[in-house]
Amino acid sequence: MTKILVIDDERSIRNSMKDILQYEGHEIVLAENGMEGLVAVKSEKPDIVFCDIKMPKMEGIEVLERIKEFSADTPVIMISGHGTIDTAIEAIKKGAYDFIEKPLDLNRLLITIKNATDKHLLIHETKTLKNKVSKRYEMIGQSDALNRVRSIIEKVAASDARVLVTGPNGCGKELVAHQLHELSHRKESTFVEVNCAAIPSELIESELFGHEKGSFTSAIKQKKGKFELATGGTLFLDEIGDMSLSAQAKVLRALQEQKITRVGGDADINVDVRVIAATNKNLKEEIKRGNFREDLYHRLSVIIIDVPPLNQRLEDIEILVPHFLTDICTEMGIAPKNITADAIDALKECEWTGNIRELRNVVERLVILGGNTITREDVKMYR
Repeated sequence: MTKILVIDDERSIRNSMKDILQYEGHEIVLAENGMEGLVAVKSEKPDIVFCDIKMPKMEGIEVLERIKEFSADTPVIMISGHGTIDTAIEAIKKGAYDFIEKPLDLNRLLITIKNATDKHLLIHETKTLKNKVSKRYEMIGQSDALNRVRSIIEKVAASDARVLVTGPNGCGKELVAHQLHELSHRKESTFVEVNCAAIPSELIESELFGHEKGSFTSAIKQKKGKFELATGGTLFLDEIGDMSLSAQAKVLRALQEQKITRVGGDADINVDVRVIAATNKNLKEEIKRGNFREDLYHRLSVIIIDVPPLNQRLEDIEILVPHFLTDICTEMGIAPKNITADAIDALKECEWTGNIRELRNVVERLVILGGNTITREDVKMYR
């Protein structure tokens, strides 16, 4: 059922719309002037608003502007018996979803409601999805070690400075990269991730810089690389310590000149990306071994954020475990499980070589194999 607010000073219009739309299964709220309509928008939170343009005291265009100030996502459909093209254009420019002339055509009315409802639902679903994505990359914990990382992120995020994130596997380097992006002026643009360790060395250059059609056997069409796709946003080069030396040379040029060339091409392509790199390797040692370019290291490491392993922030386990319990039970569609304080202490006593990722795996195992309340004995048995 869609809740629809009708704002119109003509009683006959209000009542006829109410009869028609209620018959179609919608919930109808009526307001006879602009002020009443604004109050109803705030109190009733309608899914769609129909608003007359010519009304005493407050005209419809002003009502539209006021609604958009505090309920920007609500579709507002303007209606008028004195409509002109200029009036319709002005209403659309001010944020109206549509403009319908009186007398109202029933089919046009119902189609507009359907389309506006679909748009409203899509906006709501998109916001929900974005919230889920943001929570997925939330940094959980209040330890001094993690708070130091948060402090650096807050200072660095607003700039375009390149950041090198270091730390062992599973400690949350990807979360740091996402936080840097979400707190930056680039947050509305794309976040593009490349796992340099997962891509064969012979394909990494094509993946990063793209290729022209026919540049190699399987290049059956032109392809944009990650640098191009991330233009205006953030490019996250995960496990950059595993990148081939030839690809490193091209990345260095891209960082120096803000230009790339596709594989098999000769035209320079301008790119505007903020590069965040991460590695679990000691790049200074890799430089000594001849596996990593020193000049690239200095280009990437304007800011270095070292993410602490879980063993250096054990106090966060008592926050992380309930968080994982809730997430995992929700994903599995089962009733939330509890965990005893003694079981939390048992988890703190463990050696976490796999860090946060390992801890989450253990919690998932305890959810599946343990009882409704997870105990120290469960931890000993299933750890």
